[in-house]
Amino acid sequence: MKLRIKKDVLLDGLNKVSKAISTKNLVPVLAGIKFDLEEKGLTLTASDNDITIQTFIEKQDVMEIDTCGSIIIQGKYVLDIVRKLPDEFINIEVIDDLKILIHTENSEFNLNGINKSEYPNIHLEFSKNPVVMPSRTLRNVVYQTSFASSNDESRPVLTGINFKIMGNILECNSTDSYRLARKIVNLDTVIEENYNLVIPSKNLVEFTKIMTDEEACLKMHIFNNKILFEYDNILFQSRLINGTYPNTSNLLPDEFLMKVTTTVSELYSVIDRASILTSDKEKNIVTLETDGNKLMIRSNSIEIGRVEEKMIVEKSNDENIKISFVAKYMMEALKSFPSDKVEISFVGEIKPIILNAVEDDTLTQLVLPIRTY
Repeated sequence: MKLRIKKDVLLDGLNKVSKAISTKNLVPVLAGIKFDLEEKGLTLTASDNDITIQTFIEKQDVMEIDTCGSIIIQGKYVLDIVRKLPDEFINIEVIDDLKILIHTENSEFNLNGINKSEYPNIHLEFSKNPVVMPSRTLRNVVYQTSFASSNDESRPVLTGINFKIMGNILECNSTDSYRLARKIVNLDTVIEENYNLVIPSKNLVEFTKIMTDEEACLKMHIFNNKILFEYDNILFQSRLINGTYPNTSNLLPDEFLMKVTTTVSELYSVIDRASILTSDKEKNIVTLETDGNKLMIRSNSIEIGRVEEKMIVEKSNDENIKISFVAKYMMEALKSFPSDKVEISFVGEIKPIILNAVEDDTLTQLVLPIRTY
């Protein structure tokens, strides 16, 4: 294998696939990036058995191909070398089957490669009827729901985002048992088959990091135990989580005691300041109380002190409420709304708090209250 390639183009490809490399993997070969060079261009592949990322770099004006071939190069080292070389073009050459020479006019690196036969057989297949959507749709879904998924591996199904597709409706739910994020999307086309699957949340977050063109078309190829995203010149495959996702619909109440409308930015800032004096940042409990059109946010710590913040809000009726919740959960829910007006619905002091954007019911956030007595 021998080629000359533009540094920036190669670095971009390496950065994308390197997100699938795990330093903790028990299979040493999976710490490498597979280079497959053909006459039409260069394919880069990386995998940690959980996710696989593959990107293709077309020949065009970015590379000169001398000899085709395949080799596996240690991901960490090739990425660091390419990143730090100052030259516009980089030469990569395989010598004696497993010796790799990376050189420019003034620099030369010799690395030990790994034979391509040692790399696991990764099968990236396509379905006949993929689910198609703009890439920005998936990016928004992941941003607005992923934070609510669980980090607790004892309940694996809650570490993912539940995708349900029926007709032209995509419903995504994420919960860690203390909060719920739900996003509903209208797809441009009707999907013939219904789907109900759970995709690891952290894998989706990694995928959105390499999605740079929000106008690009995205295709989802869904199988029994895996999903393949086809986007631009990137293939991103993830395993699916086995198990039945809990029915979250019964968590959303139909009737409310009272609704409050306010601006996201102001409420976020008020809760943020009130949580400064809480001793445990993960369980930073604050109390919300209404009195007429005033909303008070308080927190109290025996060791540190107490704080009270006030703001003026719009209310749906004359009812008042006093309710406590984890500030971190409420702030993350507020941050997910694209508009600055939010409607907060209260059912009771020990009932879920529901958040919706004003005039937009496609995104719903739920936060469970905390008993403080």
